[in-house]
Amino acid sequence: QVHLVESGGGLVQAGGSLRLSCRASGSIVSINAMGWYRQAPGKQRELVASIISSGRTNYADSVRGRFTISIGNAVNTVYLEMNSLKPEDTAVYYCNGNIRTRGSTGDYWGQGTQVTVSS
Repeated sequence: QVHLVESGGGLVQAGGSLRLSCRASGSIVSINAMGWYRQAPGKQRELVASIISSGRTNYADSVRGRFTISIGNAVNTVYLEMNSLKPEDTAVYYCNGNIRTRGSTGDYWGQGTQVTVSS
């Protein structure tokens, strides 16, 4: 079984910064990719940023240049550094991992962390 736990959300003023962390634990053989998604009220969940095992990254157009996804020094940890935050960045942010366990490979999700940006 695999667990993803996010932390680092909160309330920040427009123009401010936050760093989200996600740590995967459990029966992990390898991690193919990890990513951050977000879901605002009344909207569909959308990809914010992702990183694959080679280190290649991908960003949504709306956050490119402001957000940075990176792999942490701690085992199975990924960060999302968010700068120049805007009110439209307000959402619940979810960590996702495409993870290989002993039995299979699948997508796993964290419980989400709220990010609120005030104007």
